[in-house]
Amino acid sequence: MKVYRSKIDWWLILLILGVFGYPIVEGLVKRQLGLSLTMLAILLVIFWMFSKIKYIIDSNVLKIWWLKIEIKSIKRIYKTRNPLSSPALSLDRIAIVYNKYDEVLISPKDKQGFVDELLKQNSEIKVEI
Repeated sequence: MKVYRSKIDWWLILLILGVFGYPIVEGLVKRQLGLSLTMLAILLVIFWMFSKIKYIIDSNVLKIWWLKIEIKSIKRIYKTRNPLSSPALSLDRIAIVYNKYDEVLISPKDKQGFVDELLKQNSEIKVEI
């Protein structure tokens, strides 16, 4: 079993800290402890969820959160910067096309290692990175 973590863009962390950090500080300044605690709890949940984004290659299956993809069903992998919602914390992404029309966008830190591991199990994958 191989585990690949998601790459995280620095600007995404700054954006989230800005959006939730401001109300935390504002709540502390105005002595509204409930606001600060609520925003801090939301911020911690977001970062906890970030830590759970990983891509697991386990025998002949690629696991991405709840999604399980048979590696033999993967047709193509290509580079993309598509901003659509996906289990990826960076815009430096790869798209995995599988089955007939299915596609998922991910952003592993070690893209080349990730792709090489998939190619070990399915050498017919078209790679355009």
